[in-house]
Amino acid sequence: MKKEEFETLFKTYFEDIRRYILYRSGNEEMATDIAQDTFLRIWEKQLMIDPKTVKGLLLKIAGDLFINQYRRNQVAFNFFNTFQPANKSTTPEDELNFQELKKAYEKALESMPEKQRTVFLMNRIDELKYKEIADRLELSVKAIEKRMSQALEHLKIQLKDKTSGLILFLMGFRLDRTKTEK
Repeated sequence: MKKEEFETLFKTYFEDIRRYILYRSGNEEMATDIAQDTFLRIWEKQLMIDPKTVKGLLLKIAGDLFINQYRRNQVAFNFFNTFQPANKSTTPEDELNFQELKKAYEKALESMPEKQRTVFLMNRIDELKYKEIADRLELSVKAIEKRMSQALEHLKIQLKDKTSGLILFLMGFRLDRTKTEK
């Protein structure tokens, strides 16, 4: 695909793709990102485009990207649902502290740039090693290390005021790693 053909394709369909994702997600920033990623995929793969089916192809790619991002977000936001009290003697104050930490964590993940969040979740939730993440994302291990470092720094900054909740977490809560059925 030539640059001119790609530009024409982008100008013709970008707003339609962005609007489609906006209707599905309700999130303008996500819609714009996914629409851009959709066209990036077309450009990177240098797909031969049939003018009769191009819009359907773009909608399919965008829909798949949206579903993938939605699933990643669900895993991230359900991360704290796997935590259970180590003992049954938690106080209401402990539970409140935990809930505050949970909300702060979810907000921090949501505000984290997507590339950092993806690497962070692949490492922490999917338990992949940096090399495995690098292979899946077709990046260098150094790039993964940098994104992970940035993600951890982002969390550190976002959660800096939640130290009491973090201490509670470290003292009394454990991660139950049993996999739930989907």
